[in-house]
Amino acid sequence: MTDRAPIAADAFRHRFVAGSDPARPPLLLLHGTGGNEDDLLSLGEMLAPGAALLAPRGQVIEHGMPRFFRRFAEGVFDVEDLERRAHELADWTPVALAHHGLAGRRPIAVGFSNGANIAAAILLLRPETLAGAALLRATLPFERRVTDLDRGADRGADRGADLAGRPVLIASGRGDPHVRAADAERLATVLGEAGAIVTRHWSEGGHALTPGDVAATRDWLARAKGLTPS
Repeated sequence: MTDRAPIAADAFRHRFVAGSDPARPPLLLLHGTGGNEDDLLSLGEMLAPGAALLAPRGQVIEHGMPRFFRRFAEGVFDVEDLERRAHELADWTPVALAHHGLAGRRPIAVGFSNGANIAAAILLLRPETLAGAALLRATLPFERRVTDLDRGADRGADRGADLAGRPVLIASGRGDPHVRAADAERLATVLGEAGAIVTRHWSEGGHALTPGDVAATRDWLARAKGLTPS
C-alpha cells in the first residue's frame, strides 16, 4: 500500500509512438543526462521495430540539463531523491500506457546512463512495473536484494525485489570513465540474486554506445520478446 497521491498521464512531459506489432512489449525509453523525450525514439525504433514507445523527460534540471534524479557529484547519487523519483516514474508508467490505449501492458525499459540507473532503481523498488530492462551504461544505484525474511514478509517499502524470471541486459563499456566495472558487475549480481535472468554485454568503448551495443540490445530484445509477460 502507498499513500502517494494519484498521478496524471501528463505529469511527465513525454512522447508516445503507437506500435504496429502488438506482440512486442512496449518500450519505456529513459534518456541520459542532457537528453529529453525525443532522444531515444530513433534508437527504440531501431531496437524493436513495431513496438510502442513511451519516452518521458526527466524532471530534474542540472546545469540546464534534464535528469531523472539528483546527484551531489559525479557518481554520488542523492539516494533519497532517487528513490522518490523512481516511485513517481513507476506510478506514472502504467497510467501513461493506459492513457495511450495500452492498459495492462508492462513495458521493457531501455535506459541509457542516468535513465539506466533509474530503470535499475525501479527494478529494485517496484519490480512489478517492468517486464524487463536493457540497462545501457548502468551502475548500481543502491543495494536491494531478496532474503529469506523478505520472501516471507508482507510487501512493503523495504521488501527486497522479486525479479524471478525477469530478463535484464546490462551493457557496459570497458573504457567507461563514468561507470566502474566493479559497480556494473555488482548491479548484475544484485539483480541476479533477486531472480532476474541477467545477460552481460561488454564493448571496448567508453560511455557512448557503440554499434555492437546496439546490435546486442536488438538481439536481446528479440529474444526477450518471447520471455516477457504482456
